[in-house]
Amino acid sequence: MRILGIDPGLRATGFGILDQVGNKLIYVASGCIKTPVGELPERLKVILNSLGEVIAQYQPQQVAVEKVFVNVNPQSTLLLGQARGTAICAALLANLPVAEYTALQVKQAVVGNGHAKKEQVQDMVQRLLVLSGAPGPDAADALACAICHAHGGQGLGGLITTGYRMKKGRLV
Repeated sequence: MRILGIDPGLRATGFGILDQVGNKLIYVASGCIKTPVGELPERLKVILNSLGEVIAQYQPQQVAVEKVFVNVNPQSTLLLGQARGTAICAALLANLPVAEYTALQVKQAVVGNGHAKKEQVQDMVQRLLVLSGAPGPDAADALACAICHAHGGQGLGGLITTGYRMKKGRLV
């Protein structure tokens, strides 16, 4: 199965593609879509068109998108939500199923700690996918989202967490 992970952002939207063959994860591609400074509709159009090109080129079968968290600044949260909605629309226009994960779920699945730092996520993504170097932060977050999805969206590499809840990054 080929999975496209997306880390939405208005300035930079990360994407990462991996193949899941049994329990093995194989790196395919990753990158970052940067939008020019300007009007919001034009920036969203860049995200939509660029993700459409990524989907057309790599033909993923499923998409995993990171959920928006609430920032201190409500305006930033709204803008991020619009970028995220655009990313989801790109997947839906290609008739792809979309799964959504919180940053906590993604970090828990990849690092084992829901409050891991970006550098830890980059390091674990590099190790899990046997990459020669660490991917950029946006691409690493997107690849981490794809890894989380490949692990069934469950933290700790597929540990069944049904019936539990998360508190401060731990199962309770």
